[in-house]
Amino acid sequence: MANHKSALKRIRQAKARNLRNRYYGKTMRNAVRKLRATTNKEEAVVLLPKVTKMLDKLAKKNVIHKNKAANLKSKLALYVNKIA
Repeated sequence: MANHKSALKRIRQAKARNLRNRYYGKTMRNAVRKLRATTNKEEAVVLLPKVTKMLDKLAKKNVIHKNKAANLKSKLALYVNKIA
């Protein structure tokens, strides 16, 4: 167990951050799934900028790696362009 006040505070902060990051990560994964499940071109075109913005924000805050965000954005853009 931690012996210092600062160590206890660090543990509390880490727990809160972990919970927040898990929530945002799960929300992002659900948004990506929803976009990939979409077969309607108009709906996908509306969803793509929202998902892209979410990925950029999470990469900026180090919830996900910037290369992962770039790869997901690229794949999603290709998918949306392919929908007939």
